Amino acid sequence: MPELSRRHRLAVLATCCLALFLVGLDNTIVNVALPSLGKELDAPLSGLQWTVDAYLVVLASLLLLAGSMGDRFGRRRVFQTGLVLFTIGSLLCSLAPSLGWLVVFRGLQAIGGSMLTPIAMSIITNTFTDARERAQAIGAWGSVAGISMALGPLVGGLLVDTIGWRSIFWINVPVGLIGVVVTYLIVPESKASVPRRFDPVGQVLVVVALASATYGLIEGPTAGWASVEIFGLLILAVVAVAALVFYELRRSQPLIDVRFFRSVPFAGASVVAVLHFAALAALLFLNTLYLQQNRGYSALAAGALTLPLALAAVVCSPLAGRLVGRIGVRVPMMLAGSAVLVSGVILSFLTGSTSLGVLAVAYAVFGVGHGLVNTPITNTAVSSMPKAQAGVASATTSAARQIGQVLGVAVAGTLTAGAAAQDPGFPEATHPAWWLVAVIGVVVAATGVLTTTRWASRTAAPEAVPVAA
Repeated sequence: MPELSRRHRLAVLATCCLALFLVGLDNTIVNVALPSLGKELDAPLSGLQWTVDAYLVVLASLLLLAGSMGDRFGRRRVFQTGLVLFTIGSLLCSLAPSLGWLVVFRGLQAIGGSMLTPIAMSIITNTFTDARERAQAIGAWGSVAGISMALGPLVGGLLVDTIGWRSIFWINVPVGLIGVVVTYLIVPESKASVPRRFDPVGQVLVVVALASATYGLIEGPTAGWASVEIFGLLILAVVAVAALVFYELRRSQPLIDVRFFRSVPFAGASVVAVLHFAALAALLFLNTLYLQQNRGYSALAAGALTLPLALAAVVCSPLAGRLVGRIGVRVPMMLAGSAVLVSGVILSFLTGSTSLGVLAVAYAVFGVGHGLVNTPITNTAVSSMPKAQAGVASATTSAARQIGQVLGVAVAGTLTAGAAAQDPGFPEATHPAWWLVAVIGVVVAATGVLTTTRWASRTAAPEAVPVAA
């Protein structure tokens, strides 16, 4: 690919950030709209879980495949295809006549979404060849993620209160169409010189494992944990994971390189990615129901009340980058885990009359943890692998984040024991979920220590840059 001018490179970055903004905004907007769409479509708690998890399951399952497709067929082509599918899926979601169709269309949205984030990062990496410029571009990318998270609740609340929940999907249509045109005009085509081979067996096993585990966790409280259906699906998930490990270890170019997990820093970063994003998804899901259906706040008010979380994350994200650069990942990871622990403990005393000040503190403290944890996860995963494997390592941790969100929503609903959000006892029913969030904070902090020991560094790939403590 020929060298582009600085203005052209920045235009490519802006185009990629537009896609990230679209996906990030959609995620937080949907959470705010859950009570409204649940009321109109007569959806139970499990139905609301599926509205979120149908998107996340498909997204997590296809992230690594999408990266391989971009390398083989052309990154611009796959990126444009993703924008088209995401736009069509959004339009269909806005027209969904029932919960079942909404879940199906959310899956189509996710197929498109899976082609956006990993391909956009690959485009940025190939466009910005200078190390300093690339770091600045990735920093801008991270800031857009934080901004979309901050605006999502407000934009979503405003749209839901003034037009209705279907409008949260309308907003994606014009932005998506603009993205398709701008991508064609600005983003140069690029491919990998030696693309990785597809792994259809591994891909099927990933889908089976995620889908069966999610269905079992969401429907378990209703169908009964001992029922043949639920027990069989959970066993199927375990068997699929075992088969995936067995099969991938024997492939020269696996979809998921299981050998990466021999590195303690990489394995630790992946575990933290799953657990922290499970905690984040559980918080966003339960608090949306709590604020709107239990406390009676409007969608806009509920979005505004959760702003401390997003704003704290935006402020702390660049701070995490500076801390990692100066003193390594241990301290940011410990601080992140401690913040999640404190937030979980505060929310574990949630009642129907908890003051807004206490809620704001809990949200803000969690936002501090969220802002501090992302950079250490990526830094640890990438620096513990050989340079040639850095892209795959980053994609694997991205998939781990999405898997965490899938499990977070599924487990959060399960731990409330099926309590309806309108019930007076719903706040107390969420307490087990908040204690689990607190435990996750402890694990994140402990992992930050464990993965930065000399023993852990010795388990990293020989060609890797040691993970700084």
